[in-house]
Amino acid sequence: MARRERVVKMSVELPLWRALAGYRVLTMLYAVGFFATAYDGFARPWVAVAYYCLLFVWTVATLPKVASAASCTKRFLAADLTVALTGIMLTTVADSHERIQSGGPTLPSIWTAGSVLAFAIKGGWRWAAFASTAVAVTNLVERGTPARDTVHNVVLVWVASIAIGYVVEVARASERTLARALEIEATTRERERLARDIHDSVLQVLAMVQRRGAVIGGEAAELGRLAGEQEVALRMLVSGGLVPVSRVSRDAADGAVVHVVDEPAEQPGVVDLRALLAPFAGARVNLADPGAAVPLPTPAARELAAAVGAALDNVRGHAGEDARAWILVEDEPDRVVVTVRDDGPGIPEGRLAQAEGEGRLGVAQSIRGRLRDLGGGAELISTPGQGTEVELTVPKEKNVQRGKAGRR
Repeated sequence: MARRERVVKMSVELPLWRALAGYRVLTMLYAVGFFATAYDGFARPWVAVAYYCLLFVWTVATLPKVASAASCTKRFLAADLTVALTGIMLTTVADSHERIQSGGPTLPSIWTAGSVLAFAIKGGWRWAAFASTAVAVTNLVERGTPARDTVHNVVLVWVASIAIGYVVEVARASERTLARALEIEATTRERERLARDIHDSVLQVLAMVQRRGAVIGGEAAELGRLAGEQEVALRMLVSGGLVPVSRVSRDAADGAVVHVVDEPAEQPGVVDLRALLAPFAGARVNLADPGAAVPLPTPAARELAAAVGAALDNVRGHAGEDARAWILVEDEPDRVVVTVRDDGPGIPEGRLAQAEGEGRLGVAQSIRGRLRDLGGGAELISTPGQGTEVELTVPKEKNVQRGKAGRR
């Protein structure tokens, strides 16, 4: 049994949530320990004790809430931020005015940053900006005057939380892009496996029916012809069809997402030559291409395809309806070469010159004339009794420059 691909999605957020849970516990213990060492300096320590009891219970009880983005709901974030802001304002009740003005810490101390970070990890930099602004305003109200150390701490929390929120958004976008790429890779591998299985079974049977039908003749020949047509259609299907599948990466509001889209055969300015040549394939015409896109400016691709069509018309007109033809597409670094070969009787020597003299300009105009206008050429090789081969050449650089000029 063939092994099927499995896509494993990795989470870049999970370590952040774990770190946040640990941060909340450690900063809660830090705030309680700092209060214990400065107990005698508080004007109303019982207010601080009551708040720290609430903070301890809240931190421990809500650890499951900061385990993942799904469990960290908006309602929890609002309640968590309320606990932090309440602790800041209670500092004015529990502590003396002199200690507050001298730069004494608030009751929740650096535990407040954990609440802001939860906003950043959950919703990105915009949520982080909202939470940090609320904390900043409350700190300024608690202090009464914008002291230097207070402003410094407020700006530090604000900038750090927004930066972390932005990093989280980028990480999420990268994770989605990677997950989509893994899915596309797994789909491609499965498609290749199915193509191999089909090639080893169905396509071989269809090819055998086509050959045997041609040998037997009669109704079997018609059955063989139909089998040949289905073989070509199925081969095109498993190889990607007439319309190529492309992967487009676009920046959307929720991050970079890879979409699989069906591109039309013709794009503005550029077209895949294979899409224009694919309709020529049939039971008696075999098309072989590089397996990758062969981009050419639209006018050049159309003219080249028309020249191929003219060459195939000559095969049917002079070699007969039963003649077989082969189209070979070669995508070279500086040019595109398309070769059309048939198994007909060939062209007698001097026949082309005679045809031009009689006013029959199929090869001269339909083939050579088209390619000459593109800066290319056509070479015809024919041996009596061994078929005819037409090699069509189109340079890339010249036609790419033409395509760019045509889009201006």
